[in-house]
Amino acid sequence: MSTNWLRPTSLFLSGVLGASGVALAAAATHTGATQLLGNASAMCLAHAPILLGLYIGWERIRTATPAAILLGLGTVIFAGDLVSKHFTGNSLLPMVAPAGGLGMIFGWLVLASAAFFKTARQ
Repeated sequence: MSTNWLRPTSLFLSGVLGASGVALAAAATHTGATQLLGNASAMCLAHAPILLGLYIGWERIRTATPAAILLGLGTVIFAGDLVSKHFTGNSLLPMVAPAGGLGMIFGWLVLASAAFFKTARQ
């Protein structure tokens, strides 16, 4: 199964999360809804640059693919659940935000594990 679509998807998601983070920050500031929207914004803005970094270093970072999947999906799930709670008063599903948070944590750990693998060009 080809995973060639994952690298450009990480770049696309980096841009979308960055834009979403700025929009959510503006919404939080102008509405005073900093608890949920502010936290969603912070997670989007924190993870957009790492997805860009993974895109740039894709061929050198052995764990780029699983790290991008975990970080990208984890952020979308976490932030999406917070936004859903703000606008509808309900979570997407029970325990969605914690699952997204765990995805982000594991994504960072998978990225850290790359320190123990030789890069493709070594």
